Amino acid sequence: MPQRRIITGRSQEPRQRFAEELRRLRAERRLSLRQLGVRLGWDWSLFGKMEKGETLGGPEVAQALDTYYETPGLLLVLWELAAGDHTQFREQYRRYMALEAEATSLWHFAVSVLPGMLQTRGYAREVLAAGGLKGKELEQQVEARMGRRELLEGENAPPFRTILSEAVLRSPLRDPAEWRKQLEHVADVAERPNVTLQVLPLDAGLHGLTNATVMFLRLMDARTVAYTENGYRGDLIEENALVELLQRAYDAMRDLALSPAESQKFILAMLEEVPCDPST
Repeated sequence: MPQRRIITGRSQEPRQRFAEELRRLRAERRLSLRQLGVRLGWDWSLFGKMEKGETLGGPEVAQALDTYYETPGLLLVLWELAAGDHTQFREQYRRYMALEAEATSLWHFAVSVLPGMLQTRGYAREVLAAGGLKGKELEQQVEARMGRRELLEGENAPPFRTILSEAVLRSPLRDPAEWRKQLEHVADVAERPNVTLQVLPLDAGLHGLTNATVMFLRLMDARTVAYTENGYRGDLIEENALVELLQRAYDAMRDLALSPAESQKFILAMLEEVPCDPST
């Protein structure tokens, strides 16, 4: 992996400095905006606006660009500086995202909301709006959320296991058509060779991760770290003893979940329950 480059440049204004660095990195690769959009799977116009300083995008966009340009952490640091005092992008989450980009495999449990990697645009928009975002900021974060899906795509995508509480699948979107798209997307992703998806039935009862969403990252140095969220804060956990405790809780919960085949049948059965659009 390339050494992290020292941040230098003419501009001292963080937002402009971020835009300058984006332009420089793309020029070095001799890519057009459209080519960059194709490579990363995002609307090229978003990158154009970021390079003009019209928008910052989101932290997920900066992470994806760091990964693509092989500049680990550089763009995330510049993004945070540009976002200034208004950002809630915590140090732990920045470190977590850097580790996620390097993970050789991921294990996840969702207690209430689908993971960003599985979300459709409609789902992401409703979830983010429920959290108070609106207008341009909302749309920027939706675009950033869509970028997270690329982690599970491509020949070199890492193995990903997710266990979804049934409660996640029993919390539909307001628009039945959008909810149908979301369930169909989950079913499609579950068919990918690098993805294992299980559903934890509500009647499984209480378990060791009842109140927390958790992601485990297996790293190239054979370490495993965990990131937990409870709806109000997230914590990156690197202490071996605590990580092992969480892993035991995860393994015990996995034994209560439906098999991948049964889980797929469960999701397809839920699709049958979604009201059809009478206009179609």
